[in-house]
Amino acid sequence: MSDTTEVYLGWLATQIRFGNSRSYEGLLTLMLQKEFVWLVPNDDNRIADGLEVRREYQSETGLRYQGPCSVLEVLIGISRRLEFMAGDPAANWAWILLENLGLNKLSDPIGARKALRADEILENLVWRTYSQDGYGGFFPLAWPEEDQTKIEIWYQMAKYVEEIHPEY
Repeated sequence: MSDTTEVYLGWLATQIRFGNSRSYEGLLTLMLQKEFVWLVPNDDNRIADGLEVRREYQSETGLRYQGPCSVLEVLIGISRRLEFMAGDPAANWAWILLENLGLNKLSDPIGARKALRADEILENLVWRTYSQDGYGGFFPLAWPEEDQTKIEIWYQMAKYVEEIHPEY
């Protein structure tokens, strides 16, 4: 890993309030290496959110990071949208999203088995091969009205917030 990538990864890690005392550097590295691809119309807006995270880093540090928008950047971008939509700090939401994906179980060290599991989870997320109720994606729903694999992430997020915070 280049020094530039390592510094950026460290900065991204500060955007997540980890729910335990374990290290997740290996997982975050895999997430930064995994390109986020949009398949449903308007999900390119989530890439824009991820690239906004990168612009903030570049503005704060004066350092540049190149490459396609990653799953990690999108996750952090979504966590910021959740903070605006439902309250609670974005860093807390980032951890909740990791839990929703089941990635919270993949702490360091990341060996071959954990790396394979992380890749499976990330592939399911990116290519939308998770369950129709959203399980395996960012936003699992108890009472989905539609196939979540075919719905824009923004609307998945809105339904998720509605389920967990009906007062909103």
